[in-house]
Amino acid sequence: MRAELAMLAQDLFADKGYEQTTIDDLVAAAGISRRTFFRYFTSKEDLMLGKYDAWSQMLAEALAARPVDEPVWESLRRTFDVVVEHFEDATLAERALAIEKIIHEIPALSASELERISRVQGELAELVGARIGLQAVTDPRPAVIAGAALTCVLAAKDVWMTTDRGRPFGALLDEAMGALKPVTSQSDNRSPSSTDQVHS
Repeated sequence: MRAELAMLAQDLFADKGYEQTTIDDLVAAAGISRRTFFRYFTSKEDLMLGKYDAWSQMLAEALAARPVDEPVWESLRRTFDVVVEHFEDATLAERALAIEKIIHEIPALSASELERISRVQGELAELVGARIGLQAVTDPRPAVIAGAALTCVLAAKDVWMTTDRGRPFGALLDEAMGALKPVTSQSDNRSPSSTDQVHS
């Protein structure tokens, strides 16, 4: 239901405008009551940015499915395939572009988006830490790795959007992540005394 409401809402926002679309419009289009709506979303803003909650869950599942002996940077790149698939799907891409434009035009949404991205980064750091045997709460390296990887996704997305999708999102992400080459080994990763390096 959350996913269906989110897709329906994004279409309405793109067609009618975010500020012009009311919750009454949304529940009428979905054929549900306001009470049912608020069972899934706390606000229109929550509905607009709920994709980050979904992505956080999908990233966690994708990372958990990677081989345990795979270098963490490679695991993260493959984990981000769920994002690549989203942006390279023709139908989803059009909706994504329209929603990104709305978010960037409304300061309150932009601020909330940054907050949610930060939350995703924190959750990703915990997963990275668990994978390499370091606790994100006491060691900065998982947060650094997760933050660098997520920044690559955002940088690739910005270029993909501003160049009118002239190149595949996946190729841009490969270039972004290829610009940072962590020199690690699995045994080093699991040692709290190890020194992970990132070369440009």
